[in-house]
Amino acid sequence: MDSSRQQFSIEDVAQELAQPLLRYLERYVGDREVAEDLQQETLIRMARGLSSFTGQSTIKTWAFSIATRVAADYFRHPDRRTCIVNLDEATELEDSRPAIDDQLVFEEMSVCVRRVIDSLPETYRSALILYDLESLTAEQTAEICECSIALIKIRVHRARLRLKEALIEQCEFYRGSDGVFRCDRKAMAIL
Repeated sequence: MDSSRQQFSIEDVAQELAQPLLRYLERYVGDREVAEDLQQETLIRMARGLSSFTGQSTIKTWAFSIATRVAADYFRHPDRRTCIVNLDEATELEDSRPAIDDQLVFEEMSVCVRRVIDSLPETYRSALILYDLESLTAEQTAEICECSIALIKIRVHRARLRLKEALIEQCEFYRGSDGVFRCDRKAMAIL
């Protein structure tokens, strides 16, 4: 390696990026235990490839690219394929009543949003999570998703629209007397 390129050790990289990668993977797959397994696989792949890291991107972008591929590989397995739900079909999801306890209300809203995010096509889901939830730049997100910045902007925009449409269709949002933002599932009309 030439001296102008920074040297990285897997220990330093793992220490710096393990938690952000875990948070990203947990948001991507929606399950902490699965995310921990995928994090380990990501770190293993990083350790194997670190010697060939050329420095054409940041180490963080490179690591998130690997994590995205690991998560995509996880979902490609026939036993783990997620069901992409058409927004019209998403209204048929189970009805859940709001809880009085604030934590339960928050968890219910999270589950509702998680279902909609999980129903997004993989390309929209990864773009939305990386850009909006992980706060990566459009450039970093595009590099991780291996597409142009313009395409990432389109994917994020479309993902946001789908998320908004599904939530408006399925949820009634309001502020409680305590000022906390809440939602109730809309009653489904029986035909």
